Amino acid sequence: MNIAQKLSQEQYEQNFGEIKPPFTASSAVAEANRCLYCYDSPCMKACPTHIDISTFIKKIATGNLKGSAKTILQSNWVPLTCAKACPVEVLCEGACVFNVKGEKAIEIGRLQRYAMDYYFEISAPKLFIPKRENGKSVGIIGSGPAGLACGAESVLLGYEVTIYEANKIPGGLDTWGIAPYKMRQADSLKEVKLIENLGVKIQTNVLVGKDISFNELLNRHDAIFLGIGLGESPELKIPGEELPGVIGALQFINQVKNEKWSSVNIGRRVAVIGAGNTSIDAATEAKRLGAEEVFILYRRGKMDMPAYEFEYELAIKDNISFYFQTAPKKIIGSNSVEAIECIKMELGELDSKGRHSVKPIKNSEFVIPIDTVIKAIGQTVKTEFISAIDGLKFEDEKILVDPETYQTGNPKVFAGGDCINGGKEVVNAAYDGKRAAHGIHKFLFG
Repeated sequence: MNIAQKLSQEQYEQNFGEIKPPFTASSAVAEANRCLYCYDSPCMKACPTHIDISTFIKKIATGNLKGSAKTILQSNWVPLTCAKACPVEVLCEGACVFNVKGEKAIEIGRLQRYAMDYYFEISAPKLFIPKRENGKSVGIIGSGPAGLACGAESVLLGYEVTIYEANKIPGGLDTWGIAPYKMRQADSLKEVKLIENLGVKIQTNVLVGKDISFNELLNRHDAIFLGIGLGESPELKIPGEELPGVIGALQFINQVKNEKWSSVNIGRRVAVIGAGNTSIDAATEAKRLGAEEVFILYRRGKMDMPAYEFEYELAIKDNISFYFQTAPKKIIGSNSVEAIECIKMELGELDSKGRHSVKPIKNSEFVIPIDTVIKAIGQTVKTEFISAIDGLKFEDEKILVDPETYQTGNPKVFAGGDCINGGKEVVNAAYDGKRAAHGIHKFLFG
């Protein structure tokens, strides 16, 4: 394997520096004063957690930053993550009325970050008082955004809450799965600390099904919330996949998130399989680690690509090459990856999801010399222990829940986040966790 040239620490820091810098005090106030405080707040409707955006922006304009943070936290328990990593271009900012006027949308994400940065700078004072303890407890599996939101909201409702996390550092996707140039681990851990300070207990290095059984948790708690996210990408099911140099996207991104960039071995020529937002992150991270050439291979056309347009533009800016209508057929190498054999695909009719069906074009094989393959073809629910839970039902590898209460087929078990939606945004998981807490409350107290 030809390893990419190691860079200086200064170069790594520059490559992984924030792509969206924070507002200064004066620029934040100026931007906040542009807001029209719309009576119907289309931005608020477009936000999955329905933050009262106009109100928190107005409070920034009047210098009430603590009040602004409180308005945000009333709806969203991981607001700093969402401010930095949410696809605001297609959510709140995409709904801003200035778009209709042909003007630049209010920079809602950066304003939200400004308010939350201030809040954490003043040591995150307590803004909410939990109700008196109600004598019931909730166990939460997974400390990602869904688990954290469910934990925070449950504590405020008077529950004793314990989160069980398999990793040594909590935060789930927010801590381990977001590209460093969008958000660093330290930001996620500020939110974890905030939720711990509300009274949520977090036990790390606890793998349910190994260190403790699910039934033990079911007996220990009055209700369980599954915020387990998704696992690694499934197998490509092609020859050579077992070769050194083939890695899953999440495993690779986890290595990058440790921020020990010089220790991450990446090849000079990297192929990323898949064209979702995760594949874009993996590709741009490989490039910023020093890879000379990075290719994204996608079996469908650009119009079918799951990644957002702004993510695609970021990849193009980083000189990532795209091979559309291209599928991997075989990974070639003796002791490690040396090349990948691909085949061109022909687009057919649209499927049930609105994407083109594909079929291989005969005799269209070609070979790309590479050193690393990163698999980013979607993720599946981790089923090591949940497959044995009584009453759980699945559809398209997602856990089925009641859309109002988030209750699964097992009355004591609730779920939210990626494990029920197949992998949406952090903000969706935050909403699920909060609503599930109220679903639990309704189940236990009516």
